[in-house]
Amino acid sequence: MASSLNKSSPYNKYEIRKRNPDPKSCALLVIDMQNYFSSIANPILSNLSTTIQLCRNASIPVIFTRHCHKSPADYGMLYEYWNGDIIHDGTPEAELIPTLDRKAEDMVVEKNTYSAFRNTQLEEKLVEMGIKEVIVTGVMTNLCCETTAREAFVRGFRVFFSADATATLNSELHEATLKNMAYGFAYLVDCQRLRDVLSVK
Repeated sequence: MASSLNKSSPYNKYEIRKRNPDPKSCALLVIDMQNYFSSIANPILSNLSTTIQLCRNASIPVIFTRHCHKSPADYGMLYEYWNGDIIHDGTPEAELIPTLDRKAEDMVVEKNTYSAFRNTQLEEKLVEMGIKEVIVTGVMTNLCCETTAREAFVRGFRVFFSADATATLNSELHEATLKNMAYGFAYLVDCQRLRDVLSVK
């Protein structure tokens, strides 16, 4: 059921502004690629793995997020809105998908709402690292990926949003986010665009 853009619907269908990421000031955010979302995440694993490898080869730091709830104190509105269907820390569903190319040195940011910036110190960590740009990948396109991208933008980071290494429940929701991102928040990219840009010596 998960969807990423296919060959008949390329990311540049929505592209308004063009810009390439700068490897010297960029970080890759891999949002919530956890067992809980495996049915949505599996179709983009190949594209995401390619994206991660391209970034590693260009010395771009890779940062993973993991959505989890530790107690009712951090349930927030998500518990009500999703009728109690949330990701509890310490369960197999909360763990990152094991086939991901995650290294021991990769930062893992824990969060308990859609945004990877809220109460996580992510912004401070990025600033300390000299990061001015982020590439957003992962799941779900229209929830945590979109919210994180919007927050990055309003916090002053240049945002690149992957069209083929993000996924959600269906193509309609996925493409709605791409339209919104391209209109006001992010430059759209895909694996091929990143390969062309990051492979340049």
